[in-house]
Amino acid sequence: MSDRPWLPPARHWPDRPEVTAGRDAMAGGTWLGLNDHGVLAAILNRSGSLGPQSGKRSRGELVLEALDHAEASAAAWALADLNPDAYRGFNLVIADATAAFWLRNADGAAGIEVMPLPPGLSMLTARDRNDPSCPRTRRYLPRFEAAAAPVPEADDWRAWRRVLADTAFDPADGPAAAMSIGTDWGFATTSSSLIALPAPPDTLAAEPRAPLWRFAAGRPDQAPYAPVAL
Repeated sequence: MSDRPWLPPARHWPDRPEVTAGRDAMAGGTWLGLNDHGVLAAILNRSGSLGPQSGKRSRGELVLEALDHAEASAAAWALADLNPDAYRGFNLVIADATAAFWLRNADGAAGIEVMPLPPGLSMLTARDRNDPSCPRTRRYLPRFEAAAAPVPEADDWRAWRRVLADTAFDPADGPAAAMSIGTDWGFATTSSSLIALPAPPDTLAAEPRAPLWRFAAGRPDQAPYAPVAL
């Protein structure tokens, strides 16, 4: 919701100095973050679970808990042991340079499910991975598949930026089916990120490369992307 206050990505948590993330000023957690070990975590609500609920913990704390780990696999399996009833439904992505996982807390499931993400393109919304029942996925997954892949080392994200900035939608689906969302009831895209996690060095003598993060502090059809200090 556009009236929910937030701060742009930075090192906001003194007790987690290795974490860079945007900060949810209401609940204190985050929707997307990266740690100094190269682990990334991002969370989305599931359909029908927008916003907080009395008696449930904030889903934004799950990203911070994931970023307490030095490897994506360790983070994914540690969070799988949490009580799913403590949170509203979510899709959580945890990734590093060598592996990526989708954690799903869905209505009716026996627990938090952990699924490795396969190589290639995946799209997650408030529904399942590459789910054709989602209007956004039906419209935009083919767009991403057809777009030229980013070249992060050249800071070239042009094709993906065009997709991310697209405000088009089928009137039958409503404006929330756009990629860059604006509605008359406050539901909107309020930021956008482009992140690249470089592969590990080929040799022990080679210096590891740092991740790249470009952040737009608003709808990407209106706000420019700028580097995040890591």
